[in-house]
Parts: sequence; C-alpha cells; structure tokens
Amino acid sequence: MITAPPAPSFPALVDLASASFGAEVLGCSNEFFAEASNLLTTTPAIFDPDRYTERGKWMDGWESRRRRSVGEDWCVIQLGVRGQLHALNLDTSHFLGNHAPLARVDACHCPGARTVDKLPAADSPEWFPVLEQSALAPGSHNLFTVTQSRPITHLRLTITPDGGVARLRAMGRVIPNWDRQPDQATHPTISPGDVDLAALRNGGRALACSDMFFSPMNNLIAPGRSTYMGGGWETRRKRGPGHDWILLELGAAGSLSVIEVDTGHFHGNNAQRCSVWGVHAPGASLADLLGQDRSHGGWHEVLPPSSIAADRWERIVAEHALGPDRREFISELEARGPFTHVRLETFPDGGVARLRVYGQPAPKPRAAAGDADGDPS
Repeated sequence: MITAPPAPSFPALVDLASASFGAEVLGCSNEFFAEASNLLTTTPAIFDPDRYTERGKWMDGWESRRRRSVGEDWCVIQLGVRGQLHALNLDTSHFLGNHAPLARVDACHCPGARTVDKLPAADSPEWFPVLEQSALAPGSHNLFTVTQSRPITHLRLTITPDGGVARLRAMGRVIPNWDRQPDQATHPTISPGDVDLAALRNGGRALACSDMFFSPMNNLIAPGRSTYMGGGWETRRKRGPGHDWILLELGAAGSLSVIEVDTGHFHGNNAQRCSVWGVHAPGASLADLLGQDRSHGGWHEVLPPSSIAADRWERIVAEHALGPDRREFISELEARGPFTHVRLETFPDGGVARLRVYGQPAPKPRAAAGDADGDPS
C-alpha cells in the first residue's frame, strides 16, 4: 500500500470541498473505474498494486472510462460550506498514464440547490470560471490560485477528454450561515440561540500555536467530534519551562456563554489543565496578537511592541483541570466579551480534540446589496 505525499498546506484557508464539511458529489458524466465521491475524501490518496475490481484496476480517486467519441467528462460538487475560493489543488496522485490531461473548473452561487437538476444549465452565465482550462501533470499536486472573490456554493470540474483525478481541494474562506448549525452540542448550559463562534464551519481560524508536532492546529475547531486521536490537536512532550497555546480568530465578534473543551480519544496524553483568554481587536495583525508577554504565549523578545495592551486580554476561564477522553462544558466565565480572538493555553502540553466557543454573534451593520456577507445562504 502506497500513500500519496501530503498536500501542500494553506494555513489561513480551509478546504470548502471537504467531506468533513458535508460536501457532496451531486452528479458526474461517468465514473466507470472509480467513483467521483473519492474526490472529496479527506485523507491522502492511496495505491494498492494488487487490488482490482470487476471493471479493472482499483483507483482511489475519480476515473472515467476511455473516451471513444468527441466530448469531455464532468463532475458537479456541492460545497459543504459557502465561501470565497482562493486556491485549487487538482491532485492526480497515483494516476500515471491514466490521469486527466486537461481540466477546468467553474463555480456558481446557488444556495439550497442539492441536486444537479436544481442547478443552472452548464452553459448558463450563472456558472463562472475559476480555473481556465489547464494542463495537469500526472501523479502530482496541481496547484492553482483563484483571483475571483465572489461567494460560491458549487463547483463543476470538467476534464478533457477523460481520465482520473485523485482529489479536489478547494481552498478558501468560509462565509458562515449562522442559521445552520449541524455541529451544535446539546447540553443544559448551551442556549438554543448560541452558536460556536470558533468553528471552522462558521469562519473561525487557527492563526498560530506553540506546537503542532503530532497534528495540525485546525483540527481543534474542525466539524463534528474527533473520531480518533490524530483528529485533534496534540503537541510534543515538553521538556522545559512554559506551556502550550493556540490562538484562534472567531468567525464573528461575539459575547460568550459556554466554553467546551473536549479531550476525546486522548488517554494518557491529554492536556492536564487549560485556561482561556480573549481580546476584542478587530483587524489586528498576527504580530500584534502574538506580541504580548511571553508568559502568555507571546514572542515579545523578537516582535515590535504590540498595539494591543496586555490588559486588553481578559481571562475567560482560569486554569481548569482536564481529564482523559471527556467533554467539559464551562459556563462560569470570568469574562464574556465581546471578543474577536481567543487563546487556549494548555498545561504543560498534550492533546485537546476540540474547543467550542459558544455565544452570540455581535450585530453587524446591514451589508449593501451584492456584498458577500449580505448574500443569503
């Protein structure tokens, strides 16, 4: 079994087409050799040299039959979340001699369209190009930047004339839909109107952390509960002074009501204690957010003085004991905001599967017609 090399990282972006967000393939022209749904699988593509099906070689990706007439193949994808697209990765890992040689990608903004027949026709002007037809290299991560900034909900991948693509990664930023909260926890301390302000699905972002040796920092705010130890955020064993931390930007400024700290699947390596801090600093640079005293996770020795005074950071949760493989719901908060950023500190090191920051988004001025944030989802 051979696993493809990891995809290039885009730390500030998330994969809008990830199956973990609920993205789906709505239809395709042909998937004779391998199903189009494989395009959205979150793990790297694998190759098993000895595995065959009744139709031929098993491939971990989308592969159409060899074309014997004029035409091209297509696949329509509903994104898991509405967003603005900034980069594409058309991954042809393990497709050697059978990869799609040419590809283009179009997008549209059609909230609520959950079947192909509810979407505009392929030649409709509602579909607009995000990637002009481009050559793909075999067995490679084919990376492309996207310059348009319109909100989108669907993608149409067209390959010419046929062949295989292992994965499609649509890297961008989420435009949250606060009325749709599939990951909402049920707990007596969480009010029906509360939303997770830190969730990736709601536009939250992990900006920086002290360490992510075992797993990436975005795991901490990923959809759903972690299903295995590697699905959370875990730091290496600390052998010196200090503690670990992670800095998050909330999807919207808001006032907090409940903090959930979930150590699911961490046994013997969970963080022993944690604290949570918050600041209201819209538009702050990352250097300013990191520039506080080092005892609070900053880099004050090497960064210019921060424009954010240290006393603007407010303690939300004092040091709180954590146990293995459990969920802690903390409603007795020392400060409730509103905050734009939060910092989770873990003592001395270890793993946390999920952090949920429940609260109410602060009211925003009504967006002008056509603004991305004003479009209904």
